[in-house]
Parts: sequence; structure tokens; C-alpha cells
Amino acid sequence: MSVFDLLSGSKKSVMPSKDQALPGRDERMPVPAKHHVNTNPMRGPLPAGFEQAMFGMGCFWGAERKFWQSEGVYTTAVGYAAGFTPNPSYQEVCSGMTGHNEVVLVVFNPSAISYEQLLTIFWESHNPTQGMRQGNDSGTQYRSGIYYFGDAQRKLAEESRVKFQQRLTTAGFDAITTEIIAAPEFYYAEEYHQQYLAKNPGGYCGLGGTGVSCS
Repeated sequence: MSVFDLLSGSKKSVMPSKDQALPGRDERMPVPAKHHVNTNPMRGPLPAGFEQAMFGMGCFWGAERKFWQSEGVYTTAVGYAAGFTPNPSYQEVCSGMTGHNEVVLVVFNPSAISYEQLLTIFWESHNPTQGMRQGNDSGTQYRSGIYYFGDAQRKLAEESRVKFQQRLTTAGFDAITTEIIAAPEFYYAEEYHQQYLAKNPGGYCGLGGTGVSCS
């Protein structure tokens, strides 16, 4: 497959190979010091006893809001992960030539909100059966993904997928296409993407869902 084919609109839903991916850069994206909504630090070190989670569920603007609104979530950030290009720009990710997904990184207090509760938010807030798209948003960066930190999260994620699939099947939906893999390197997105819907209340969200509950 040629670079031209991958860059064309019809091919943005095909993952590039590592050799085809854009080269990226060594410079990291500048990160705001504080979260725009709750003013907590945007990056580590983690507070003692806190944990991380990472999810891809379509456009990361709406996904991030779902989590920062949840009690027990300390901070959130949007970025790019699970591709090949180091420190990509938004334009590069949208080209389909990085392999990255739009993701939200969640730092949470497990004494206040469990990973299982975060998984419920994940499953109920988007449609995980659509492959390389979410609603009207089409491309590899809109795929459904759970990126786990450690075996405990992996086990819970896989168990939740089985249970939610049963409910989706009963409701007449197709098979879940969510990828569940170990958390890859997270590359922060540009500052204007961080907490975008708090800065732009009328902005595009893109999240839908199936209307199927996990409980």
C-alpha cells in the first residue's frame, strides 16, 4: 500500500506499518502545569496510592470530560498512544500515518473510585463495536481501546469485555472490537486539546454510546 493510499480518506481506517509511519520528533509537547478544571497537576509524580488508567473511545475531547467529571478522578490528560510515531502532532495523527489512537490518561484515587467503575464509564460512554471509527468520526485514531497498567487491570478489563459483550449481544449489537493491550507510551496532545470542552463549552463532543448498561 502506498503512502498516497494511506493518506486518502478511504484509507485512514487502515493501520500503517511501523516502516510506513511518520518519523515524528524528539521534542516533547509542552504540557500545562495545572488541569484547567480542577487545577491539579497535569503530570507526575503520582500522589501516593493513586493509580493510572488509559482509554481510547473516539474523539478525546468528550472522553476526557466523562472522566474529569467523576468523583475520585484526580487529573486527566488527552494524548496519543498505541502507534509508532514519537511525539506526533494532531495533524499527523489525523493523517492516519502514525498508527496512534486518541486517548485519555486518567489518574485516580482507588479509595474513591475503582478501576471497575472507570471501566463502566468507558463501556457505557461509546459504541465499542464500530472498529476504526466512532459515530461520524472515522479513522484509526478513533478506535476503541483499553490500555492497562499491570495484570490486575488487564484481568478486570478482559472480564468486563466478556460481560458487556453478553449485554450487547442480547441487545442486538455486533461483536466488540476494543483492543486491550498493555499501556504504551503516552504522548501528550497540544495544550489547546487539554480539557477542550471546559474551555469551549459548545464544542464538538462526538461520544454516543449504545444505551446498554453494564449493570
